[in-house]
Order: sequence, then structure tokens, then C-alpha cells
Amino acid sequence: MADFLLGVLLDGFRTDVRTALGLAAKAGAQGVQIYSTRGDMAPENLTPQKRRALLDMVKAHGLAISALCGDLGGGGFTHPEKNAEKIERSKRILDLAKDLETDVVTTHIGVVPGDPAHPRYGILQEACGTLAEYADSVEAHFAIETGPETSAVLKGFLDSLGSRGVAVNLDPANLVMVTGDDPAGAVYALKDYIVHTHAKDGRQNYYKDPEVVYGMKKENLSHIITGPSFEEVPLGEGQVDWAAYLDALRGIGFRGFLTVEREVGDRPYDDIVHAIEFLKAKIRRFNHTS
Repeated sequence: MADFLLGVLLDGFRTDVRTALGLAAKAGAQGVQIYSTRGDMAPENLTPQKRRALLDMVKAHGLAISALCGDLGGGGFTHPEKNAEKIERSKRILDLAKDLETDVVTTHIGVVPGDPAHPRYGILQEACGTLAEYADSVEAHFAIETGPETSAVLKGFLDSLGSRGVAVNLDPANLVMVTGDDPAGAVYALKDYIVHTHAKDGRQNYYKDPEVVYGMKKENLSHIITGPSFEEVPLGEGQVDWAAYLDALRGIGFRGFLTVEREVGDRPYDDIVHAIEFLKAKIRRFNHTS
């Protein structure tokens, strides 16, 4: 059975696309995830000829595209007056993904409330139902990134859609940093929906309401604690139990991309190389003992 594939979020190198592709190949990645919401990589700025040229350049480095990042910000799809425009833009990003030979667009939709009776729940259901219908029609996925809610809440929401057109990009660090959820447990809870993962680590310094973290409501300043509630750290230095997490992914039969996402730090290339070597070592150790 095939092993995991190792990828890297291209923006993590903090340089131009051509240079970043060379660095990704040098670091030992097999694939890259590309932001596709702005600049030269936005769908409106990539003609069919430019799309073919980009894909050829990726392949020339021996790489594949693991996913596109189609996060449009602004609270995701929680503002109904903005959703028609965001949904159409998301569809165009998915079209771009298919042209670039990937079936996955990752995104944040906003915080799913724990109570299905909450007004926001229905707003997200309507938007994601439309996205799921389109994704199903082109045999692809919009993948919600984990973190804003627990895996149990997210699973209930996804089950309510009756489709895998909206699926999951599992980010273990977001779970431990924000909700305090267990990544291995999340794998089993979301096993029917995981189509892509991020390889990131972090720690929660203290709990802060995810609705505050993700801008759904304002913080109660009378009870504020100084300092960040969480922090991203290099792989292996945070609260993600990588052995348990990778074992869980194997347990559900996932053999897709572990895509390194490094958003902080002043040595991005070194941190990405460390992450890839860390993952390779974990995978080798598992293969040796299994």
C-alpha cells in the first residue's frame, strides 16, 4: 500500500513561485499547495495558457499540486449578503484546481455553532450545500480546514449536507491550539471526509473562545489575559501527538498529502526542511515497527 505523500504550502517559502518550487523540490517535497485567491495565482489572472505553463513548471520540478488554498477571508460564509459573490469566486477557484490536476480546494467557512438551531448554522448549511453540489458535479472537494470547532461539531455539520463535495482539510495544530481537541480522535471522527491534511504543530497557552479567535464575536476585555492564547511551533515541539495522529490516519486508510504549513518564524526554508525530515523519520519508524 502506498505511503503518505509529503507536500508544502508554497507561500511558506516567502518568495516567488518559480523560486519556491525549486526550494520545495530541494527540501524533498512531492507536492505543493498554492494560494489561489490573489495576485498572479488568482483564477481571473491565469489564462488557459498560463495555467498550462504553471502546471508544466510544477511538473518540471518533479512535483504535483496537492491542493489550492481558496480561503476568501472575511468570516468565511457567515455573512449571507456576501455569499453569492464568494460562492461564485469559490467555483472559479475549483475550476482552476481541476485545470491544475488537483481535486481539492481548502477553505475556512467560519465557526460552525455547536447548536444547529443557531441562525449561523443554517447560513453555513445553505452556502456549503451550494458549494457541495458544484464540487460533486466536477468530482472535487471544497475542504474545510479544522480548528474553529471541535471535530464532533464539524462532523455533525458535514453529515447534515449529505455530500462529500464539502469535505475536510485536517490541520492538527489548529485543533490543539484553538479548541483543545485531540487530532487522532478527530481523524476517526472525520474519517469519511478527510481529503487533505496540513502538517503543522502548536500549543495552546490558555483557552480562548474560538468565536473570539476567528472574529465571530468581540472579546470581553474585562477578563482578558495578556499574551497570545496559542502559538505555532516547529513540528515535534508542540502538543500534537504525531505518532498517534499518523497512526490514526493510517488506520482510516488515508494515504494522501501531509502538507507542511509554516506561517511564522524567521527561517522558513530551514523550518520546512526540518518538518519534512521529521515526518519522514516518523514514517520510517512506523514502517520499521509495523
